[in-house]
Amino acid sequence: MIPNQHNAGAGSHQPAVFRMAVLDTDLDHILPSSVLPPFWAKLVVGSVAIVCFARSYDGDFVFDDSEAIVNNKDLQAETPLGDLWHHDFWGSRLSSNTSHKSYRPLTVLTFRINYYLSGGFHPVGFHVVNILLHSGISVLMVDVFSVLFGGLQYTSKGRRLHLAPRASLLAALLFAVHPVHTECVAGVVGRADLLCALFFLLSFLGYCKAFRESNKEGAHSSTFWVLLSIFLGAVAMLCKEQGITVLGLNAVFDILVIGKFNVLEIVQKVLHKDKSLENLGMLRNGGLLFRMTLLTSGGAGMLYVRWRIMGTGPPAFTEVDNPASFADSMLVRAVNYNYYYSLNAWLLLCPWWLCFDWSMGCIPLIKSISDWRVIALAALWFCLIGLICQALCSEDGHKRRILTLGLGFLVIPFLPASNLFFRVGFVVAERVLYLPSVGYCVLLTFGFGALSKHTKKKKLIAAVVLGILFINTLRCVLRSGEWRSEEQLFRSALSVCPLNAKVHYNIGKNLADKGNQTAAIRYYREAVRLNPKYVHAMNNLGNILKERNELQEAEELLSLAVQIQPDFAAAWMNLGIVQNSLKRFEAAEQSYRTAIKHRRKYPDCYYNLGRLYADLNRHVDALNAWRNATVLKPEHSLAWNNMIILLDNTGNLAQAEAVGREALELIPNDHSLMFSLANVLGKSQKYKESEALFLKAIKANPNAASYHAVLYHRWGHLDLAKKHYEISLQLDPTASGTKENYGLLRRKLELMQKKAV
Repeated sequence: MIPNQHNAGAGSHQPAVFRMAVLDTDLDHILPSSVLPPFWAKLVVGSVAIVCFARSYDGDFVFDDSEAIVNNKDLQAETPLGDLWHHDFWGSRLSSNTSHKSYRPLTVLTFRINYYLSGGFHPVGFHVVNILLHSGISVLMVDVFSVLFGGLQYTSKGRRLHLAPRASLLAALLFAVHPVHTECVAGVVGRADLLCALFFLLSFLGYCKAFRESNKEGAHSSTFWVLLSIFLGAVAMLCKEQGITVLGLNAVFDILVIGKFNVLEIVQKVLHKDKSLENLGMLRNGGLLFRMTLLTSGGAGMLYVRWRIMGTGPPAFTEVDNPASFADSMLVRAVNYNYYYSLNAWLLLCPWWLCFDWSMGCIPLIKSISDWRVIALAALWFCLIGLICQALCSEDGHKRRILTLGLGFLVIPFLPASNLFFRVGFVVAERVLYLPSVGYCVLLTFGFGALSKHTKKKKLIAAVVLGILFINTLRCVLRSGEWRSEEQLFRSALSVCPLNAKVHYNIGKNLADKGNQTAAIRYYREAVRLNPKYVHAMNNLGNILKERNELQEAEELLSLAVQIQPDFAAAWMNLGIVQNSLKRFEAAEQSYRTAIKHRRKYPDCYYNLGRLYADLNRHVDALNAWRNATVLKPEHSLAWNNMIILLDNTGNLAQAEAVGREALELIPNDHSLMFSLANVLGKSQKYKESEALFLKAIKANPNAASYHAVLYHRWGHLDLAKKHYEISLQLDPTASGTKENYGLLRRKLELMQKKAV
C-alpha cells in the first residue's frame, strides 16, 4: 500500500510509479540489479569514495592549511573554547579590520578535536577525517538522489520507497568520483565544505520528512521536521557560510515539487485571463504559507546573527584576489562574472585542468566583446535557459521535478560565490563546487537516462558512463597525489596557470624554505614580472637578497613594496633591517616606527628596533624595545637573550641575573638562555649554580662550541677548562677567541708545571 505520493505533475498514483520504473529500467544495462539494494549501493559508493582519495591520507599540511591549522592558536588548549565564537576561520578576531570574516567555528572545533586526539599537528589524523567525511557524504547522496529521482512516496508504515535505485546509485557514484572534490578532501581546510555539505544534505532530507503525513486536503508538514531542518541549516552555516542556502533549496522543493506549482499552466491562465487563477490552490494552502514563513524567519534570523557577529563591514579584498569586481565598467564586470560561471561549469564537465589557485593573471579579464571567450558565456546561458524552460514548463511532471531540483542544487548553493550579493576573494575556487556538483550529477544522470530511452546504442552509452567513472577515479587518485606536498601541488599548477604570479610565488617560497635560495630568487622575480604590484613577492625576494648581502637591490624592492602598500608592516620592518645594515640609522628607526604604527603588536619589530638602539649605544631604549617584545611575545628568546647580554656587558649583573631567571621561568628549556644566565652567575662567582646551568645547556645542545670551557677557566679549574676548550675546538676549529684563550691556558699550565718542577 502506498498512501502518500508527492510527484509533481502526477495525475494519479499509478502512472507516477510506472514512469519512475521505466526511467530506472533504462539504466539497467549500466548497473546490474545485483547491486541495487540500498545497503549494497551505499557500501559500493562509500568504498569507491575512499579509494579515490585514499592516496592523500599521509599528505602534509599544504597551502592554506598552514594558516588555518598550523598557525591557528584556536586549535591549542591554551586558547579558551569561547574564543572560537569570536574569531574567524584563521584565528583572527572578527572585529579586526584584517579579518576575512569567514565565520566557521564548528569547523575550527573539529580541527581542535583532531589536534587533541592526534597529540599535535600530525596531518594523518586530519586527512583521514576528511576522507571519511567525503565517503559518508557520498553514502548519504544515495538517499538524496533517491528523493530527487524517485520522489517522496511512503508505505503505510511511513517508510520512504526507493523508486529509482539505479539512477540514485549512478548519480552517487558520479558524485563520489568527481575530481573537482580533491581540494575539499585532500586539502584539510576543505573540511569546511565537507561539514557544510553534510549538514546541508541532512537539512534537506529532514525537510523531506515533513511530508510523511497527509490528510484529505493533501500533504501538510510536520512543524518539528521543518524546525529541525532550519536548525541543521544553521549548523551548516556555522561550518561554512554557504550552508544557509539550503533554506532556499527547501523552499524551491516545497513550492515547485510538493506544491506542484506549474509555471506553464500559470502563464497560460494569465494569458487567457482565466478566473480560476484567483482560486489557485497553492495560494490557499495554509501549510505551504506557514512553512515559507518559518523558512523566511529562520533565514532572516541567521543573517541577522551573522551580521551582528561580524562586528564590522565586509572583508576588504584586493584587486589581485578578484580583478573583475574592481573593473570600472558594469558591463565588464557582468561579462567577466558570467565567464567565471562558464569556467565553473567547465570544471564540472571536464575536471582535468585543476589548479589550487586561479587568481593573479591566471584568467585575464575580458575587456571587449570581440574576445573569443564570450562564446563560453553564450553556450552557458543557451544551456541554462533551455534547462530552465524544460524544468518550469514541461508537461512531464517527472521531468519537471528532476530538472528543477537538479538546477536548484546546481545554482542555489553557488550563489554566495557568484559576486551577485557581495564581492568574494577569489576568481574561481574548486572547493565551492562541492555542493553544486550534486546538481550536475542529477542532470548528467537524467541525460544518460534520456539518451538510453531514445537510442538503440545502449552498449555505447554504458561504455561512456563506465569510461567517465573510470577516468574520473583515475584523475582523483592522481590529483590526490599532487595534494600530498606543497612542492607537487604548486608545480602541478604551472601547466594550468603559467601566468599566475601566485603559483610562481608559492614555488619560490617552498624552495626558499628548503634553503634553495638561488632557485627561489628566479621564481620570485618571475612572480614580480607577472604582477609588478605583488608586494609579498617583493618582500620575500628582498629578504633573500638581504641575507645574500645584496643590500641595494633589497632596499629598492622593499621601498617599492611599501610605496605600493603603505600599511605593509612586514615590508617596513625588513626595510628597516636593510637600512640598519647600510648604516642608515635614522631611516631604519623611521621604518621600524612605521611598521609598529601599522601593526601595534609586532614583537619582532620591537626586537629589531632594540638591536638598532644597541648599535647606537642607546642602551635604555634598547632594553625598553626588547622588553616590549617579550611583553607581546613572552617566548621571544632572542629578545630575552639580548637583554641579559646587554646588562651583563654594561656591568649590571644583578639586573641581568633577574632578567635571566625571569626568562627561564617562561622558557625553561631554552639552552641559549641557560648559557647566558650561567655566564652572568659565573661572573657573580656563583660557580656551582653556574656549572649546573652550563652542563644543562651543553646537554640540551652538545654541538654548541661556545658553551664549553668558559666557566672552568674563570673558576680556576684549569684541567677541566683545558678539556672543554679542546672539545670546543673540535666542534669549531676556526673560533679565534677560543684558540686565543686555549693558548693562554696552555702557557699558564706550562708555567705552573715548570714552577712545580
